[in-house]
Amino acid sequence: MTVGGRGDPDRSESFGEELLGLLLDRAHELPPHLIGPLVAETVARMGGRVPQFLLQDYGQQQLVPLPGAGGAAGDPQPIDRSEAGRCFLESRTVEVQAPDGIRVHLPLLDGDQVGVLSVTLDEIDDDTRRLLRRIAGLAAELLQTKNGYTDLFFRTRRSEPMSVAAEIQWSLLPPLSMVMPHVAVAGVLEPAYAVAGDSFDYALNGETLHLAMVDAMGHGLDAATMATVAIGAYRHARRISIELSEIYLFMDRAVAEQFDPDHFVTAQMMRLDTDTGRLQWVNAGHPAPMLIRAHRVVRRLDSPTTLPVGFGGDQPQVSTVALEPGDRILCFTDGLIEEHESGQEQFGEEQLIGWVNQLEQADHGIRTVARDLSHTLMRARRETTSDDATLVLFEWRA
Repeated sequence: MTVGGRGDPDRSESFGEELLGLLLDRAHELPPHLIGPLVAETVARMGGRVPQFLLQDYGQQQLVPLPGAGGAAGDPQPIDRSEAGRCFLESRTVEVQAPDGIRVHLPLLDGDQVGVLSVTLDEIDDDTRRLLRRIAGLAAELLQTKNGYTDLFFRTRRSEPMSVAAEIQWSLLPPLSMVMPHVAVAGVLEPAYAVAGDSFDYALNGETLHLAMVDAMGHGLDAATMATVAIGAYRHARRISIELSEIYLFMDRAVAEQFDPDHFVTAQMMRLDTDTGRLQWVNAGHPAPMLIRAHRVVRRLDSPTTLPVGFGGDQPQVSTVALEPGDRILCFTDGLIEEHESGQEQFGEEQLIGWVNQLEQADHGIRTVARDLSHTLMRARRETTSDDATLVLFEWRA
């Protein structure tokens, strides 16, 4: 199929504008559950059939069809063993010849990767590809916008029951990934449906990337509540533009005022100048981050460690390092390396470094590496998760 008529670029562009206009004109007051049917109607005008919205589940294992999306429901598709999964991992269009035509899988990109839009066509050319990419981009924007006032997408992404503590933690999180020209971020929480005290947050303000990771003591709702206070205090301090050392003091006071003296939250706060690559950080009881350069861990970012927030530590020393283009920083909570079977040694940093080096050799994008690393470490620990195990990976792209 050629959009608008073969060999007629003006008609193609006019037809494309008409279809995108259809989406835009109706999107403002569109209920969330009708996004799928509207997109299905739009691609049907191009000759598209069997449309599917596929959303990543919380465990980052499957792509789950959005019900009532105006097309085929179908079964969840494994991210690691499907064409739709390849589209998702590589953030690019994948086309597959099928008995009834060409099955096209398009990434739903909105800074973060929302999922995949799949549709079948009799034939495809560059005009059609371009229009489909625009429709997928607009659909991703709609999904993200409507996500704020519906449970539909949350329910779709769940493949097993979720604890109340995990519900709180997921509601705190920013998008799991962000890919921009100068910087990229990706994070993973494990166990996805029972995480309690671990959380992270980031913001890109102008040319500055702000990032924090916290690990509240204990388990269950107590840990989730402390993490909520810590992240809320971090966001408030960050938004009034105070320095890293003062952010620590602000978080420390917030936790100390709300909880008993023996309660604490380990934390790590970072600030990256995306123009120059200058990275600053404060470590409050976390394992040291790792610097990955040329696909290998080259050093730990050791620094003076202050007390966890809530213990009333002194104003901390801010550490600084100059990154090189392409450098990646891996931040993680202690649950990633301290897990062990009864009577056995802890998993340890050396095993972590070995797996990082091995996975980095594949030269994948940061989102794929973070996901693969988390899942690989889970398998290496024989699926044992007595503690939260969270990681955040970010890359300075210069």
